[in-house]
Amino acid sequence: MGLEVVVDEIKAKGDKQAAGIKAEADSKAKQIVDEANKRAEEIKITAEKDAEVLAERVMIREVASANLVVKRDLLNAQKSLLDKVYTNAAEEIAKLPADVHAKAVRELLKEAAKQIEEGVVFANARDEKAAKDAISELKSLSGFTFGGISDIDGGVVVKSTDGQLTLDYSYQTFMSEVWEASLKDASEILFG
Repeated sequence: MGLEVVVDEIKAKGDKQAAGIKAEADSKAKQIVDEANKRAEEIKITAEKDAEVLAERVMIREVASANLVVKRDLLNAQKSLLDKVYTNAAEEIAKLPADVHAKAVRELLKEAAKQIEEGVVFANARDEKAAKDAISELKSLSGFTFGGISDIDGGVVVKSTDGQLTLDYSYQTFMSEVWEASLKDASEILFG
């Protein structure tokens, strides 16, 4: 009986030590798992905050990009409309009766004569006769000759015979000057 008791006692002592080791290991494992869960929760919270910040930045960037696209499209549409207004105005001026263009050529040549004593006059095909008539009829234009047809919508271009001065009294030049001076007002009226 002595050996069995000693074996049982050793076995009981071993079981007790094993249970203690197991309990200690379970406690450490629980502590490690708790710490890991706590760290995972911290990482999750940090990742969620980072994701929110990133999502907010992406949203701000996308909204800004969309606003730029809308603004660009609006400006392109406005420019297109202004270009049509300019083109329509030029077409309406071109449709004016021949006597209106002839009078304009005559007055523009009188104005040119105030700045150039001798010059060469260029006009479009429609205004050629009016320019030649004005040169032959007006004394102030005695130093002027007709130089030929020019690719302008109307009006005249006068070059001094010495080539040092060119007066561009073409309709395009006048329209461009008026357009530049009135563009802001036209934009406000059209797009207010």
